[in-house]
Amino acid sequence: MGNKANPPRIVILGAGFAGLTAAKMLRKAPVEITVIDRQNYHLFQPLLYQVATATLSPADIAVPVRSALRDQENTRVLLGSVESIDRTARRVKLADGREVPFDYLVVATGATHAYFGHDEWEPYAPGLKKIDDATEIRRRVLLAFEKAETETDPALRRALLTFVIIGGGPTGVEMAGAIIELATKTLVSDFHHIDPSSARVILAEAGPRILPAFAENLSAFATASLRGKGVEVLCGEPVTNVGPKGVTMGGEDIGARTIVWAAGVKASPAAGWLGVEGDRAGRVPVTAHLTLEDDERIFVVGDTAAVAWAEGRFVPGIAPAAKQMGAHTARAILADIKGRAAPLFRYRHQGNLATVGRQSAIVDFGRVQMKGFIAWLVWGAAHIYFLIGFRNRLIVMLHWIWAYVTLRQGVRLITGSTELPE
Repeated sequence: MGNKANPPRIVILGAGFAGLTAAKMLRKAPVEITVIDRQNYHLFQPLLYQVATATLSPADIAVPVRSALRDQENTRVLLGSVESIDRTARRVKLADGREVPFDYLVVATGATHAYFGHDEWEPYAPGLKKIDDATEIRRRVLLAFEKAETETDPALRRALLTFVIIGGGPTGVEMAGAIIELATKTLVSDFHHIDPSSARVILAEAGPRILPAFAENLSAFATASLRGKGVEVLCGEPVTNVGPKGVTMGGEDIGARTIVWAAGVKASPAAGWLGVEGDRAGRVPVTAHLTLEDDERIFVVGDTAAVAWAEGRFVPGIAPAAKQMGAHTARAILADIKGRAAPLFRYRHQGNLATVGRQSAIVDFGRVQMKGFIAWLVWGAAHIYFLIGFRNRLIVMLHWIWAYVTLRQGVRLITGSTELPE
């Protein structure tokens, strides 16, 4: 397909791990690539919680897409939001009216928070998927301590110093661990009228245990580690209401002015754009080639795709999986251009990792499991490895060393409004 005068046109929607990996692997191919994203940067989402808890700056975990692809002569970058996809005319229509033609389409538009039918909770319990989410949560967390410092009503002061994280997956666990350490180590001597270490941090999980994707013994270790730091880990009861004053869980009202949502995600609207039926999470079902059933030149990858794995499970929405899908897509497109049979996608699970605070993490590689300090070092090395750009890797490592030695977070900035939601 295509020739030197009219090379195949590849449009990649989304510059996350999957989309960026596909683009980079096609850098020397005789094709025209267009990468479209709503933001002008690639974001390393696994470390967003450290922006939300004042350890890192947004610039430490993001890199401009144009910078990441600046050496690729066959690639252009567009800033824009997708409005629809015309599969017959082979065009992507953007919200500003522009239309981008394609021969091959790669949909890698990720996922966002899912509130299980309670979208009205979002203003009071922001999720953590974007830089704006992280800086908003950071604002609320730091502002809660500032408001508590001057609050004379004991009940309201207690609510200000209560933080509820809903969802016991890796994001929820890491947020809970980071907030309790912010309160008990970083801020403990910064206030004169309150004791930050008296803050109440609650991790609420509807299931029987936190970190269900990990082996049960590692989940138990994480639970014990969090409780040892002072986090209240509450499992087995769903949160039934979220509002400006707090949450309701197990029939009990818990007063809290800072709530973080880490309980679920839903895919981007890609299924609607493509005119197919998504699964319960909105993900697009794909073939073993990562293509639509009726169109072998439209690929859906990353968190947007429902990719069968093993034992009735789907490939998890994690960075290594997205990178593998992006690499496979690039190879499949090259094979098709050359008239060869496209390979089947085979996911290679590289393990699950989660940190439960300073000097403690869990790592589950299947037969090999680690916990504690050694696991924390492995977790740190893995996250440094997946960051894009030498500068970001160096800066993050230096921030971590500084925080480890001094017990101080370096980005305690309150930006935006100085009022909490009412």
